[in-house]
Amino acid sequence: MLLDGDEWRRRFAEIKCEAWRLETLPQYLMPQEAEQFAAFREGQPLSPYAASAYTERVSRQRIEGKRNGRVHIVTRPLSDYLRFEFGRYYEAHARAGDEIRILDVTDRPNPLAGVQDFWMFDRAEVVLMNYEADGRQINRKVFEGDVTPFIEHQRIAVAESVPFEEYVNGGYRA
Repeated sequence: MLLDGDEWRRRFAEIKCEAWRLETLPQYLMPQEAEQFAAFREGQPLSPYAASAYTERVSRQRIEGKRNGRVHIVTRPLSDYLRFEFGRYYEAHARAGDEIRILDVTDRPNPLAGVQDFWMFDRAEVVLMNYEADGRQINRKVFEGDVTPFIEHQRIAVAESVPFEEYVNGGYRA
């Protein structure tokens, strides 16, 4: 089943314990970000990030004891998009309670090579995130099978990564 609109938003609104994502791409081309990303690439400073429905939901769910998290697999030098994403979104999302971690595979083998982007909800449902090579989203599709391998992917990703704040404060090299 392909997901969009209300069906997609409902997945996040109705989590019982956790929404978790694996991000594997160096760039995600989102139409709503195009103008700000272009300005960033031209050297303009990022505008302050205002609270959003996403940060408000993450903050509320954290208070309720629910978790939102992700691991982003990266290599250095970081792409322009990753530097933009780190500064524009990740800092604000982490402050709201999103448990963001970075798995830098620059100088080591990628323990999750070949695993595609996905969201996992309550370790019970997986939604595969399908993208073009340039990071343009094709669709989101509910995975129709055993989620056990995805739980293992999450375990490995978390074990092999560091918290976002530690990564950026550790002086990563863009």
